[in-house]
Amino acid sequence: MMSKKWVLLTNDDGIEAPGFEMLVKSLNLRGIAIIAFAPSNNKSSCIMQINLGKAMDLHNRDDLISKWNLDDSAGCHLFSLDGTPCDTMIVALDGGLEKVLPGIVPSLVVSGVNLGPNLSQDSYHSGTMGAAREAGLYGMPAIACSFTSFELEGMERGIEGSVQLVERALELLPTVPQNLCRPHIDADAFHVSKWPDQVGARNTKDAMKMLLHAFHHGELMLNINVPPTWNGDFQTTRLGMRWYRDAVQFGDDDHDGTVEARFTIGAAYIDTESVPKGDCDSVANDFASISSLANWPQTHPLALDDELLSHALKQGTDGFPLWFRD
Repeated sequence: MMSKKWVLLTNDDGIEAPGFEMLVKSLNLRGIAIIAFAPSNNKSSCIMQINLGKAMDLHNRDDLISKWNLDDSAGCHLFSLDGTPCDTMIVALDGGLEKVLPGIVPSLVVSGVNLGPNLSQDSYHSGTMGAAREAGLYGMPAIACSFTSFELEGMERGIEGSVQLVERALELLPTVPQNLCRPHIDADAFHVSKWPDQVGARNTKDAMKMLLHAFHHGELMLNINVPPTWNGDFQTTRLGMRWYRDAVQFGDDDHDGTVEARFTIGAAYIDTESVPKGDCDSVANDFASISSLANWPQTHPLALDDELLSHALKQGTDGFPLWFRD
């Protein structure tokens, strides 16, 4: 039986990204045991892309322990994988971690801290969120963490907000995950949807218990976004609404051979529309937004129904989701 809780870390910016380095240092300073299985290089915006049938090398990066002045007595193992964020989670959780570190099982997966926001529709593009969701599919509780600026100034706020959420999660979670690799798939579990049947209204106490159970079992993940102007407070949110305008940039017409045209994707500007309890509105008002997101599509047997998810918007006095406590 393991005596400590381990956090499995990944990201989509690559193992040597500043946000990842700062997160590792902060967790290590707090004495939290960590294992990094991060991409070797930047793999941003690759969603849930995986490499099928392609050999991927795993590199021991314990050289970073001395480079980053880490205390390895707290528990610290660093690896990089020549793959995508989702590849790192599949490899780690489906036998790779046991192969390189026998007997160590993570209690929680944390993806990030990403440089740049993962708000609203970013959830469909983000490699950071894709990795957390992949961990959830493997039955692991997971958190995606992002700093909403593309500049490093203020990143320490993104780290602090993320670490506070991680510390709370570790207080709530058992040392050994309850559902890793889903040994017993239970489509009748009390927290999953009964779709297409309708459910009645639940009382708050029952709903909170179901949501926490869903997080433990990988059906629900958390997504935190911390702005550079963070005021130190949290808000429980839903996904907001933002639109990327003029996302395609056109290159010059001087091409050779079969090239018909050249395009670059990168929005010229972003429109944001106000949504009650939306994450975009929250960070715009200098709060750290925390959204509870279902990992499975709405019609999947392990999905969470709309009535239950409405309870996930209930907030405690500390700004954390009301379900996110004992």
